[in-house]
Order: sequence, then structure tokens, then C-alpha cells
Amino acid sequence: MTSPTPASDRVLKMATRAGVIHAREVRTAGISHEYLRRMLSAGQLVRVGRGLYMPAVGNLSEHSSLVLCAKAVPKGVVCLISALRFHGVGTQLPSETWVAIQRGDAVPRIHAPRLQVIRMSGLSFSSGQELHTVDGVRVKMYSVAKTVADCFKFRARVGLDVALEALRESIRLKKSTRDDIWRHANHCRVANIIRPYLEALA
Repeated sequence: MTSPTPASDRVLKMATRAGVIHAREVRTAGISHEYLRRMLSAGQLVRVGRGLYMPAVGNLSEHSSLVLCAKAVPKGVVCLISALRFHGVGTQLPSETWVAIQRGDAVPRIHAPRLQVIRMSGLSFSSGQELHTVDGVRVKMYSVAKTVADCFKFRARVGLDVALEALRESIRLKKSTRDDIWRHANHCRVANIIRPYLEALA
């Protein structure tokens, strides 16, 4: 096997440092897309989604799908079941990555990870966003309190049992407060729905 060229070596270092790289990042670095094809053929990289590549021997955490989602849907925000899992609230193990996009934006067409796309608008979309670093990549995600409110708003999608568990566990583990949950419940227009459950926990 031939030794890596300086360009392919740079690509490999970028991929190793970031965990996952997008083809546009390679182009921005002034490296031809041809090097990605060569490195795929040589077994140095593996393609994990449309335009997304990682080292053949990856070192991603259990949250690797969040990294892929952040790269593939840069305007999206990790939400609902995926956010609960990241924050360590509840017992849900998502088989897909849940991501919120603004109403009117195009639904991303990607092969991996599998997505559950939620449309939001106004304060429901913009409030409660946090930035977390996952495997060296900055990932937009909703806070615990916002995620609890979202679970009630989208209870038809996630189940009322999931929303109740998220509410109960977030307060028990002191990962959110009643005041924060109430504030986001108003933003998400579910205050009347969540009120009796909050009062029951008082």
C-alpha cells in the first residue's frame, strides 16, 4: 500500500480530530474531493452518510449519531427522545435521531443517521437551545426543561408515558426546575396540559 500523500494525511488528521468530516470541510481546506474517493478505496475512510466521512477505525461515543446529525443538518436542533438520552433523563433508547427544524425549511435527505424530523417555529424553536461538544463537534440541543415541555407538546409522537417520565425524572435528578419547565411550557403552548402534572409533583 502506498504511503499517504500530504493531502490525504491532512484529511485523515481532520477526520480523526473531528470524528466525522463533511466533504465541504475538505473543499474549504483547499483539498480536492478526489482524495476522499481515493481514501475510501484505500480503506482509510468510511462513508457514513451523504457527504459524511469518518476514519475507518473510528473512535466515536455512544452519541455518534448526534455528531452525524449535526454535520448533516447544521440548522437542526437535537430534541425529544435523543435529547433526553443525552441528558441522562428517563429510560428511552432512541432507534432514530430526533431533530427539530424550522417550519418551512426543507426536510434533510440523508442516508445516515435515520432521522425523526420535528417542525417547530417561533419561540418553540428558538428557546432552550444549548451547545454541547460531542466527540469534538459542537451539537445544538434543547435543554432538559425545554425537552420536557416538548415531550408534552409532541406527546402523540413520543407517548404521554414518556412525557410524564421525563417530567418526573428531570425534577428528581435536579436537571431542571419547575419554573424552567413552566416557562418553556408557555413557549410551547402546553401550559394548561402540563399544569396538573406539575402540581401533582409539588
